[in-house]
Parts: sequence; structure tokens; C-alpha cells
Amino acid sequence: MYWLNGTKKASAVARLTAASALAEVRTEKASTATRFIAVSALDEVQAEKANATANTTATSALAEAQKGVAAPNTPIATILVEAQKGTPCKYTTPLQGLTASVATANVPGCAEADVACSATQLDDAKKIAASSDATILVMGADQSIETEGHDRVDLTLPGQQQLLVTEIASTSKGPVILVIMSGGGMDVQFAKDIDKITSILWVGYPGEAGGAAIADVIFGYYNPSGRLPMSWYPQSYTKNIPMTNMNMRPDPFTGYPGRTYRFYTGPTIYTFGHGLSYTAFNHHLIQATKLVSIPLANNHACHSSNCKSIDVVDEQSCRNLNFNIHLRVRNTGKMSGGQTVFLFLSPPKVHNSPQKHLMGFEKVFLSPQTEGLVRFNVDVCKDLSVVDEHGSRKIALGQHNEKG
Repeated sequence: MYWLNGTKKASAVARLTAASALAEVRTEKASTATRFIAVSALDEVQAEKANATANTTATSALAEAQKGVAAPNTPIATILVEAQKGTPCKYTTPLQGLTASVATANVPGCAEADVACSATQLDDAKKIAASSDATILVMGADQSIETEGHDRVDLTLPGQQQLLVTEIASTSKGPVILVIMSGGGMDVQFAKDIDKITSILWVGYPGEAGGAAIADVIFGYYNPSGRLPMSWYPQSYTKNIPMTNMNMRPDPFTGYPGRTYRFYTGPTIYTFGHGLSYTAFNHHLIQATKLVSIPLANNHACHSSNCKSIDVVDEQSCRNLNFNIHLRVRNTGKMSGGQTVFLFLSPPKVHNSPQKHLMGFEKVFLSPQTEGLVRFNVDVCKDLSVVDEHGSRKIALGQHNEKG
């Protein structure tokens, strides 16, 4: 995430989300517009930093700013890695990474090494935020909250972190960037609703060089292209979904809401597949089969009845039914970047089928004002089939909608 100085007035509110790191971006009216953008995919940052820097035409508005950094997770190295870690040669904490780029004033906000967070140093954090050009809050969990054999008990920020975020944002002189470290989604709707919080960046547990990677994203040295690998649910979701019930499909009789983007239709904080980039892309469908005809034996029952599905045909017949979908992707922005293209298919409403499912995804890297071709091969017997009530795979007949 980074700030770009602009010369044109900006209006309205732009909301974007990044996956594998996510963000909400707001651009508000100002005599000199400032854009707030945040994204991630921190696993790619170090390998591609040089190329991204060479192609960056914008400069970061934070480059000359003094930053206030408050967080339980800012100076602690071991939070950067998850349980199944090796022995790193060197850690770079978020504080070290950020300090390498700009003048930084740091205050823990919570008691050091305590993500449960009693907010004992809240007043000190508020004072620094009130005098800083921008405030970065590094919040989230650690292995005392979530690890192998130790599940989180809810989806909210641990301890008094929400209070810390809310209070600091209310007194911050400049924009507030919220960085979240965690192994999964958190209910941060409260943060999305605070105007001063211009960006939310999820970094997972980014590894031993995580602090440098976070700084690279914040200051625009790298144009990330990650997408969320899971949906983020509100805390209320946990009240209706016992951990002893792993059914995917919702049950309207019990109020069970279902699981995953395939079946769940309720509210989310962020949904599976969301992602941001510092550049912009458009997509154009250039090839897709409109009709697939499946040959039937002369005595097949579906010749004389209104079948909604048929058994998956033999392997050779399946191969003969396959077809391709081609899309043209263009980078319409001013910065090189990667774009992940998802292909979702929504099957006909038969056999309690999912509302949609991910058929495939491809990633393309493009320089500014260039385009690339993305190809998907559709296996009819696999991709256009569903599983019936008896566990048998059926090809669903009718209209299948493709969604990118």
C-alpha cells in the first residue's frame, strides 16, 4: 500500500480489497488529491522487488513523512512465522522494515509481547499518532492465540486491540494504515467503518523478512497481486455454525448457514478471491463455447423424459466434449503488475448444487499498456458436473454461467 500525490481532485469513495493481503481504499475530495492504496502477496515481494521498483512511475507520499507506529506485533520477531518454522538466520520485524524507509516513532500500545493487549500504553500511542504524518497499526494474533492444536475462540481482534485501533484512529493527525497478522480471517468491520483508517493490509505470518516485505508494499516498491484464499466472516457467523458440523450446504430448517463461497450466501467482511493492485486491468472474453451437445445412446431414458442431469460418460467421450475459454487481459494503468484471473462456473439448480465453484485460475504479469491472453480448458465431465444425493457424479444439463 502506498500514497501517490495527485494534481486532480478526487471524488467519491473507492473500495478495494486485496487477498493474501487485503485493503480498503478510500479517495476523498481534496484540493490536491491523495490516493490510498493497499495490497499484498508478501511471499512474492522479495523476489520481484527489483523489477517492480524499476517500473514504478509514482513516488510514495510517505517517503518524506514521519510515521507513528503502534502495535503489539510491531517489534516482535517470532510473530512473523507460524508454528512449523525452521530456524531463521535473521528476522526483520515490521518496525525494522518501516524504520529503514522513514523517520519512525514507535510505541507498543499494548504491553510488549502481549497480543491479548490490555491497552496500557494507549495514551502514549495517541500522542504519537496526533503528531505523525501517518500512523501504522500492526495488530492481529500470534501462536498464543492460534496454532496447531490451539484454535481461536472467535473472529475478533484479541484483547483490547479494537479499542486501541479505534482510539488511535480518532486522534490521528494523518491517515491510519491497519496491518493485520493472523493465520485466517478476522472481523474488522469496525475498522472498515472508520474513515481515518484508509487502508487495511493482511500479511498472514509473512516470514523472517516480513518486516521488509511490509515496508516494500506500504511504500510502493512492489506492486502486489495476492488474492484472499478464504472468505472473512463476521463474528456473528460463529454463532450459527458449530465446529462439530462440517456440512458444506446450508440447512434452512436449523439455521445452519453453510460453509465457503460455494454455498454460504450471508454477509462477509471480505470474500474469497478479493485482490488489489497498484495498477488497473480490464478483461475481454474472446472465445467460449455457447453450446455443448452430449450424444446419447438410442435407448437412453433422456430421449423421452425431461432429464436435469445425466451420468458422466466414458473417458474418451469426455475428452471429445472439452472446450476452451480465452480472455484478453490488459494492464490499463501506469505500473507493471500481476493479475490473477479466476474462472467461476455457476451450474443449473439441480441436486442441491453450489451457487458457484472455482473451475480454474491463471496469473499473468503485464507491463503498463500491454495485454496478454489467458486460456482455460473446460473438462465437461469434471467442471460441468455435480454430485447427486447418492454421491454419484452427474453432468448437469441446462445453462452454466461463466464468471471471471
